[in-house]
Amino acid sequence: MVPGSSTEPRAAPAGRLDRTARRTLLQVARSSIEHGLAHGRPLAVDPGRHPPPLAEPGAAFVTLHRGGRLRGCIGSLEAYRPLVVDVAENAYAAAFRDPRFPPLAPEELENLAIGISVLGPPEPLPAAASEAEAAAMLRPGVDGVILELDGRRGTFLPAVWEQLPDPVLFLRHLKAKAGLPPDGWSPAIRLWRYTTESFGEDEA
Repeated sequence: MVPGSSTEPRAAPAGRLDRTARRTLLQVARSSIEHGLAHGRPLAVDPGRHPPPLAEPGAAFVTLHRGGRLRGCIGSLEAYRPLVVDVAENAYAAAFRDPRFPPLAPEELENLAIGISVLGPPEPLPAAASEAEAAAMLRPGVDGVILELDGRRGTFLPAVWEQLPDPVLFLRHLKAKAGLPPDGWSPAIRLWRYTTESFGEDEA
């Protein structure tokens, strides 16, 4: 399913979660990881027991850190299941299925910091004839970006701007993440941008 297609369930705009909803999602994420350690599968969440917007379609990334270093990050680009379910599934996946890291060990849980980024609906950007033209459409520090060409796709969350504040370098690293040559450009490259509502356990 292509982001922004007419058949895609629409995610609600970012910025709609109150403190109680944020705390609930963070608790669900941690509980799903704990459940994974004990049972080898994510926590089964009944969305009917949660109010909107947690029970509504939502897309989120769950990011794990230990000692200030990345320990896992998995997420969804499309809102195709209830947000609370998406968080539970992606928290488990970030802990145990991120191919960049070994599965989380029980002794790592105590010092694990959990962050959640809830995505707003992706906005398609006009086709760009050059890398410079594409870079000029981006809002550093604000936009998450999805890039796609010939079935290869990658995304960077807005937090990546902290490491890559230059839009051209941002795009080049994103192309590399998608498995494309970082220095090349094709007018066939498709771009979407989105905003996120991001929060962590230290803010709940």
